[in-house]
Amino acid sequence: MDREIGIEGYLTTTPGIGGLLKASPDDFVVEEIPDAPPAAPDGRFAIATVRTREWETNKLVRELARSLHISRRRIGFAGTKDKRAVTTRLFSFQDVPPEALQAIRLGDIEVLDAYAAAKPLEIGDLLGNRFRIVVRGISYSGDPASVVAETSRELRAARGFPNFFGVQRFGSVRPVTHVVGRHIVRGEFREAVDAYVANPWEGEDPAAYEVRRALEETGDVRRALRDYPRSYTFEKAILNHLAVRPEDPVGALRALPFNLLMMFVHGYQSFLFNRILSERMRRGVPIHEPVAGDLVLPADRRGLPDRSRPIAVTCDNLPKATERCESGKAWVSGILFGSEPVFAGGEPGEIERDVIASDGLRPEDFIIPDLPRISSKGTRRAVLSPARGLGTRLEGDVLHLEVELPPGAYATCLVREYTKAG
Repeated sequence: MDREIGIEGYLTTTPGIGGLLKASPDDFVVEEIPDAPPAAPDGRFAIATVRTREWETNKLVRELARSLHISRRRIGFAGTKDKRAVTTRLFSFQDVPPEALQAIRLGDIEVLDAYAAAKPLEIGDLLGNRFRIVVRGISYSGDPASVVAETSRELRAARGFPNFFGVQRFGSVRPVTHVVGRHIVRGEFREAVDAYVANPWEGEDPAAYEVRRALEETGDVRRALRDYPRSYTFEKAILNHLAVRPEDPVGALRALPFNLLMMFVHGYQSFLFNRILSERMRRGVPIHEPVAGDLVLPADRRGLPDRSRPIAVTCDNLPKATERCESGKAWVSGILFGSEPVFAGGEPGEIERDVIASDGLRPEDFIIPDLPRISSKGTRRAVLSPARGLGTRLEGDVLHLEVELPPGAYATCLVREYTKAG
C-alpha cells in the first residue's frame, strides 16, 4: 500500500515489531487541539464540539446538514479525520442556534457542547491533534520492548518522523484519490470519473467491488446506479448526472462536494510530495536539518511552519538555519507542486524537479479552467513532523502509543516507524 501512495523507506534503523493498527475504531482516538473563534453571544455561527465513532468527514457533514435541514455549505470544520477512529473535533454551523445542536440524534455522534461565535471554522483552524493509539498482535520474535525503546530514541534524536501524507489522504481501503487528481490536472475528465466510480480495488466492500467491475467492463451507468449500495452517495451523484448527460464528465464531477473535488487535486500533490520525500531519504539527504539549497519554513506566531515565507539556505546562513531547525523554530521543506511552484536549490531542488518531470507535469496543469475553484498554486510542506509528548507502553503483544502532532501530520506514519509494516 505504501508504494501505491509514494512512500518508501524509514527514518529509523530498527527492525519492525509488526502488529495490526485499527483492529477497532476504539484503537485510534483523535482529539483536536483547536484554534477556535472566540465566543460572541450575538454571533451568527454556532461552534460545537462533536465526538464521532467511525464517520467519514464528507458523509458526516452531509448527515449533519440533513438533520439540521440546512445546506452543507453552512457547515465548517478545521480538518478531516480518519473514518476508522473515535474523534473529538469542532464544527461551525451558520445561522443555527447552539441549543439546536443538542437535539441532533445520529448514531455514534455526540454533541458535547456548543457556543455562539462571530466567525466560522475554516480548514487549518487548529493547533494540532492528540492521539491515543493501540497496535495489536505484535509479531516480533525477539525483545519488542528494546526495539520500541530504540525506535523512540532514534525518533527523539531526529526530533520527529518523516512527514509523509498517510494512506487516509488517498483512501484507506481504496487509495485512488491521487489517481483521480492526476487525471483532472491532465484534463482527462472521463478517465477521472471512471477512476472514481469504476476501478475496483481488492479489499473493498464486495458489493461495491462487483458494481465497479461490471461498470468497468460494460459501461452500463444505469445498471451501476441501480446496483450500487445505498451508502455510496458520491458515486451515485456522479452516475445520476451521467445517466442524463453521458457526455458531460465535468458536470458529473461538479455533482461532488467542493472539498472532495479539492481533495483529488491535493491528493495528487501529496503523492508527488511523498515521492520527493522518499527519494530524499533514499539518497541520504537529511530531513531533520538543512543542506545548502534547502528552503526552510520559519515558525509562525502559533509555532507552526509558515509556508508563506520560505527562507533559502546558503553556505553562509547554513549554521544559523541548522540551529533554528534544531531548536524547533524552523523546518526543512519539500514542494507541493502547483501552478506557482517555488523549488528548492541544490540537491533538494534537483530531487523535486526530477520527480515532477517524471510525471511530465507543467505548472499550468494545475490551472483547471473547467473546474477553476480546484486550481492550486501549490505551496511547501515540512518534511519532518515533530512528535510531542511521545509515550509508549507495551502490554504483552499490544503497543499503546500517545503523541501530540501538528496539523496535517499523520499518526499512521509515526506508527509505521515502529511496525515497519507499510
